[in-house]
Amino acid sequence: MSRTEQLTRTKGAQGRSPGRWLALSVLVLAVLLVAVDATVLGLATPALSEDLKPTGTQLLWIGDIYSFVIAGLLVSMGSLGDRIGRKKLLLVGATAFGAVSVLNAYATSPEMMIIARALLGVAGATLMPSTLALIRNIFHDPKERSLAIGIWGATASAGAAVGPVVGGALLQHFWWGSVFLINLPVMIVLVIVGIKLLPESKNPVAGPWDLFSVGLSLVGIIGVVYAVKQVATHGMGWEVWAAAVIGAGALYTFVRRQFTLPAPLLDMRLFKHRGFSGAVLADLLTVFGLSGLVFFLSQFLQLVQGRDPLEAGLAELPAAVGAVVTGLVAGKYARKYGVRALVTGGLAAIGIALAALTVIHKETGYPLLGAALLIVGLGAGFSFTVTADVILSSVPKEQAGSASAVSETAYELGAALGIALLGSVVTGVYQSFTAPASVTGPVADAAHESLGGAVEAARSLDPQTAQQMLGAAQEAFVDGLRLASGVGAAVLLATAVAAWFLLKGQELQDGIEH
Repeated sequence: MSRTEQLTRTKGAQGRSPGRWLALSVLVLAVLLVAVDATVLGLATPALSEDLKPTGTQLLWIGDIYSFVIAGLLVSMGSLGDRIGRKKLLLVGATAFGAVSVLNAYATSPEMMIIARALLGVAGATLMPSTLALIRNIFHDPKERSLAIGIWGATASAGAAVGPVVGGALLQHFWWGSVFLINLPVMIVLVIVGIKLLPESKNPVAGPWDLFSVGLSLVGIIGVVYAVKQVATHGMGWEVWAAAVIGAGALYTFVRRQFTLPAPLLDMRLFKHRGFSGAVLADLLTVFGLSGLVFFLSQFLQLVQGRDPLEAGLAELPAAVGAVVTGLVAGKYARKYGVRALVTGGLAAIGIALAALTVIHKETGYPLLGAALLIVGLGAGFSFTVTADVILSSVPKEQAGSASAVSETAYELGAALGIALLGSVVTGVYQSFTAPASVTGPVADAAHESLGGAVEAARSLDPQTAQQMLGAAQEAFVDGLRLASGVGAAVLLATAVAAWFLLKGQELQDGIEH
């Protein structure tokens, strides 16, 4: 037997080591940690608004500052994991994530909550790239890796379902901060078990970590997204121009610098691979179309239709169920029917479901909402799982951290832009409602800030006036939600068309890597 054959068989045996599935169980705990945190915030927003009394702008910042920071740091953290070790970064990040969750739970002002969410973004940026990069290095058989990615994605979807249900149950009996404390037991199990089960992996020739590039990435992404958010909410101003120029300049300098560094933070040559670029773009625009809708849907279910938090959480369950089902079989069907057929079909399904939500009104029955959410989940399960597989398969495993970080950056940046732009659409339409003539001064101002503010303000009014004001506010909120759903549907359908061309000829691997 030749040495090449011996190495091939050795690597194949390592790829099929029984411990790989136990290691995967630890990685999905990290995914669960992030997914639960992302979804419980939307459910807790009405109670949080009542307690902390944020302005409409502050409420949007509470919703999207986590995504802003995590998007700005993902590439840096993915590259750091390649250098110091993905296991080490994952465990340190998980510990910090649990600790900062406590700070979120006990925030006493909107400003403190925004800072706490930003710090949670710093910790969260260490988790997702590490999990995908470790999957890339643990599973050498592409078919097994597709299944592992499917389980990884299904867990994220399950976390999105578990978050609202568990969070809703907590909100029935405790204060809103309790929804953040559910991170602690997951974090403790992750760290204890991860120390023993996870293998360490890193790029042996990654080179030094360029701190200047880290700063450019963070300043660039936050600057550009902040500018987009402010334009959508308040229009152009000198501070918006300044943020846009500084952000764009930082990103331009970042890209130029990566081409000159012997050990770049992000290898820009990855984007020359059409499948890689197409998958990243599909992820970004898909999350953009979904995120703003999901952020406000919990408020619609609670503050417009009058459901309690637990009932609202259960009402959102079909989306997660659909994503779990299709995520587990996505790799198999992508090999059978083709990558671009599955991704395009998934994106089109989400777009059609969002289009159906443009006809909702205050009394819309649950069958329409539940069916739309189920279709959204089915489409997302196919699309996200296959694009993650394409992204990881397009690069050498030594660069898995950087590639995973690009994938997650697209996801988080899409979420931030979606909440900023689509959320601003909802807020802009909502704030135009006409309150009863007798409602003036601070009460009227509070009611126009957010729907949660209107509910709180109504408590100081007589029943008839309160009912009139709440009715007008709810109708305006639904009008904004319909418009945002239409914008999201247009984005998703356009993304489906783009994916059809960008992913042409793209296939998933079949044989074990050597």
